[in-house]
Amino acid sequence: MNALVPTAMPLQDMQTLAVAIAKSGLFGIRTPEQALVLMAIAQAEGRHAVEAARDYDIINNRPAKKAEAMLRDFIQAGGKVQWHSLTDELADATFTHPQTGEVRIDWDMKRAQTAFGKKDMYTKFPRQMLRSRVVSEGVRTLWPLATSGMYVPEEQADIQAKDEHNGPTLEHDAREAINTEVPLRAAAAPMPRAPRVTDKPAPVERTDEQWEKWLDKLRDALAVLYRRSEVTEIAERESIKDAIKSSPPFVQREISRLLAENFARLPAEDEPDDLPEVEIAGAEKMASG
Repeated sequence: MNALVPTAMPLQDMQTLAVAIAKSGLFGIRTPEQALVLMAIAQAEGRHAVEAARDYDIINNRPAKKAEAMLRDFIQAGGKVQWHSLTDELADATFTHPQTGEVRIDWDMKRAQTAFGKKDMYTKFPRQMLRSRVVSEGVRTLWPLATSGMYVPEEQADIQAKDEHNGPTLEHDAREAINTEVPLRAAAAPMPRAPRVTDKPAPVERTDEQWEKWLDKLRDALAVLYRRSEVTEIAERESIKDAIKSSPPFVQREISRLLAENFARLPAEDEPDDLPEVEIAGAEKMASG
């Protein structure tokens, strides 16, 4: 029997649900923007957007994937786990996968205290903390796809926040060169805008092939970013919003996926920017393709 493929949730419905998730406080997600980004990641990975509330956490303003979710995805991908020990002093297991082989991972309290010092959570819940460490390392070693590029909450809590980088980087010139080619509005001084919507120029008509080339340039521009605020800046540009309103459904989905994935892959900042709410015209039709 074939597994059911979840139907993509329209962006407008995701935004509404994100507000409800944040207000409920049931899943540790504090803002609608956090919920929306996690839902977009879940949907991009082929799962129902609502599963984001079950599988992900926000720790120190950073996304984390729960150990249970990593282990479940690892097993669903053909992996197996054999536990040799699971106590307050030692967690020891062998992970196997038909494509990547076998590895044995263990964490004990001595190793944990050497790495992180004496922490309250390791005193209160030693077995659970050691288990999560073993699961994360084992899954990351044999089948990193199951980690979604994230750490488990227990690991994320031990990672110190990085200082925000404000200086130039080696990639700066490359990004500037690509931005001149990408059909995005430059971040310049605001231009006077016509008071009436009807005075705006008509959207550019493009073929599917032209839209594919446009998406390739957007991918190149996003690939060289190093801060989440830059992803937010691109998402807020009028050319992106115009493209979402006038493009075919497959382009709308790809723009949403690209923004969410690149936002998630970049390190969080002290005051992380959140992706703006972007309404997609005809979003109710996206679920049917």
